[in-house]
Amino acid sequence: MTSKKSNSVAIAEMLIRKPVLEVFEAFINPDITTKFWFTKSSGRIEPGKNLVWTWEMFNHSSSVSVISIETNKTILLEWGDNDAKTKIEWTFNAHSENSTFISVINSGFTGDTDQIISQIRDSTEGFTLVLAGLKAYLEHSIQLNLILDRFPSEK
Repeated sequence: MTSKKSNSVAIAEMLIRKPVLEVFEAFINPDITTKFWFTKSSGRIEPGKNLVWTWEMFNHSSSVSVISIETNKTILLEWGDNDAKTKIEWTFNAHSENSTFISVINSGFTGDTDQIISQIRDSTEGFTLVLAGLKAYLEHSIQLNLILDRFPSEK
């Protein structure tokens, strides 16, 4: 089988019962994002910025290039290793004055069919956990540790 770039996407979506401004800020501000996703960031998400996100519990980091931001509407970035970079687009839509429907679309997967299917499955699962963690944190001030507990150490 040959390696190919896929047009397939992974999608995760969730209603967050907080205003768009708060939900958007939770993704661009690492002081908030570290409460429900990665543990360290080299800075805020800003247009044209290159960042490093780290999950210290897994001894893993990912390079992130911010492509564009439309405040309180969209964030578009590219992340991953040189051979496996994908694009992630967050879309923030006001559902009401105090709730936001957020959509995360991850695209640009490469590899053979089995590899692409695996990447889409992992991305969908991962971003669903991220959104669930965000929801618990913003709505109830609870840190669920979903990312940490998805891959517990074997001790």
